[in-house]
Amino acid sequence: MKRLHFIIAFIIGLFIAACSSSKNIDYNNKNEEPVVIANDSLEYEIIIIDPGFTYYLNAIAKPEGFYSQTYLENKNRFYVPVWNYRASNPLQFNPNIYENVIDYSPNIDYGYEVNYKLFNYFKFAEQKYRMRLR
Repeated sequence: MKRLHFIIAFIIGLFIAACSSSKNIDYNNKNEEPVVIANDSLEYEIIIIDPGFTYYLNAIAKPEGFYSQTYLENKNRFYVPVWNYRASNPLQFNPNIYENVIDYSPNIDYGYEVNYKLFNYFKFAEQKYRMRLR
């Protein structure tokens, strides 16, 4: 049984900067549960342990159903290789942010929830770490 696990984690205290926008997100909420993204039929799972992501999903991200699955898949096909390049180059990019490579195949239908949460993690990371995945 092949089971893919990805953990995207951040070491608290490193690389935290004050948000200059009017949206103040509590990135240090230590009581926040990890976000699990899973597609049981594909035996696919991503666990995101990054303070503030649950809040981002619930309060800032567009609601589920706002984007089509095709839109999310297209965005993830773009973001994943950029993320993986950075994760593979820890001397050039902060290894505390880009800890793991994401095994995302554009030929697999992961379903709406996986694509929605993965897409929103990329948007969250761009905002939190003040970077662009481009």
